[in-house]
Amino acid sequence: MRNRTRFLIPFLAVGLVTAACSSGDTTPSTQGSAAAPSAAAPADSNSFPRNETLYSSGTMWGPPANWNPLREWDSATGTKGLLYETLFLYDAATDKFQPWLAESGEWTGDKEYTLKLRSGITWSDGKPLTADDVKFTFELGKIETVPYHNIWTFLQSADVVDPQTVKFTFKEARYQQWANHVYQRAIVPKHIWESVKPEEVVDFANENPVGTGPYNYHSHDQDRQAWVKRDDWWGVKALGKDVKPKYIVDIVNSSNEVAMGLLLQKGLDLSNNFLPGVANLVKGNFGVSTYYADAPYMLSANTAWLVLNTKKKPMDDPAFRKAMAFSVDTKRIVENVYGNLVKPADPTGMLPQWDKYVDKAVTGSMGFSFDPEKSKQLLADAGYKDTDGDGFVNNKDGSKIDLKIIVPTGWTDWMESIRVISASAKDVGVSLTPEFPDYNALVEARSTGKFDMLINNERQLSNTPERYYDYVFNMPVQKLQNTVNFGRYENAKAWELVGQLDATKTDDVEGMKKITSELQKIQLEDMPVIPLWYNGLWSQVSNSVWKNWPSDAPNTPKNPPTMWRNWLELGGVLVLTELQPAGA
Repeated sequence: MRNRTRFLIPFLAVGLVTAACSSGDTTPSTQGSAAAPSAAAPADSNSFPRNETLYSSGTMWGPPANWNPLREWDSATGTKGLLYETLFLYDAATDKFQPWLAESGEWTGDKEYTLKLRSGITWSDGKPLTADDVKFTFELGKIETVPYHNIWTFLQSADVVDPQTVKFTFKEARYQQWANHVYQRAIVPKHIWESVKPEEVVDFANENPVGTGPYNYHSHDQDRQAWVKRDDWWGVKALGKDVKPKYIVDIVNSSNEVAMGLLLQKGLDLSNNFLPGVANLVKGNFGVSTYYADAPYMLSANTAWLVLNTKKKPMDDPAFRKAMAFSVDTKRIVENVYGNLVKPADPTGMLPQWDKYVDKAVTGSMGFSFDPEKSKQLLADAGYKDTDGDGFVNNKDGSKIDLKIIVPTGWTDWMESIRVISASAKDVGVSLTPEFPDYNALVEARSTGKFDMLINNERQLSNTPERYYDYVFNMPVQKLQNTVNFGRYENAKAWELVGQLDATKTDDVEGMKKITSELQKIQLEDMPVIPLWYNGLWSQVSNSVWKNWPSDAPNTPKNPPTMWRNWLELGGVLVLTELQPAGA
């Protein structure tokens, strides 16, 4: 997944070393060709005026290869958010949607949603954004290879009412998923994309991209991607907002040591890398800060789960899975592996931003915590005993239990974490050995079900807990499980409840709580996955060139300070509008 590349900028040249990482993106597979730089911009991305340029890193793990917003997993950083935009933004802190390309959107019937676009928005080639572009973008999903193809299992049609209005009609109303789509779907220009053959849409490199966003493509090289500010961006007039950096240069990752060095030498303004020693920088006089001035330092971004293969013995037994939950010393991982840069997860695994959906009565009576004696008792009560005297329990039929737990090699924080999990398991009598396959080998094992246990954090923060439960309970189980329910857990009642949650209107919070409570009962009774900790929204900023970064301090911006894919539409783009030159 993460092929390393040499990392050169004017401030530092450092060779290749192994990185610690636990959340990122797949390496692009092909190299795009650079378009001609803007006539008003430097031809060499190393010659950008430092006081007008934001340098970032932490997202790309290989040379920029495409500017295709359909490829959310490996498109160049900023393709969606800086270049292509969505209809709405979503603020997880306030649980509110902000109209963006859309002026408004509302359900005008139980199965009808009417969307109105802002007037006066143009693509970067001067052509107007219209309802035809929105209809065309959603209808691209009819192509089976397009990632949002499944929207057409419940969407019936997208019809243009007038140049600024689209009416969506649904076969069945899935309010939660639709709300997710309206802030995640990047709108593309029909007049450019309609010439792309359907079978080539997903592989389209889009080397001369045309977007509505505040930045245009400038140039790229093996080790970076550069954007240049668009002077006629619609947001200045419509929103009264303007992005402050004239240029953004996103540096391809090589290692956390390199990122740390760049921050200290003022060569990075925003590092979205996992930097294990950042607490020392924040507490020292290094000009580096994080969202919180104290632990956990970072906002929470996703849940790290211990995934157990429920199709293999003894992980097919809920009692064994529950015993494993009580065996994990998460506090030791949080403190010793992460230095308190992460927070222990709630027993439901629900992110802090979704706390209102956690039924505290359920977690109080059915939750779990590190308790080795309780784990041992659960194993004994379920019939797992050491019948051969080797110090480890056996299966109920007397056969040996000899399990493996895997994470990708090079992901040093997760590697240390599963060593802790393995040691804790052995302390309660379960033979569990950590192994570190190559990332691609792990993906193969995970998708085919040829594993015992692993850690995963695929599902990021979103607007709805429905997305979380879709990840945990998704059915039917396929031969290849590539994105959800890697443990292959099957519970028809739980999946029916997820469907009911999806069909609940987003403003019916009490109705959502009632269903999430029932799902939490099933989850804590059967333990299909074991929530461990909340991975942070890794973000370290330097105040040497830019200031007024988001933080929890009074009178500062509160948006997520990140360039991670799929986070600019969670408010990350607004950070760029709030920055100020350090000398101002």
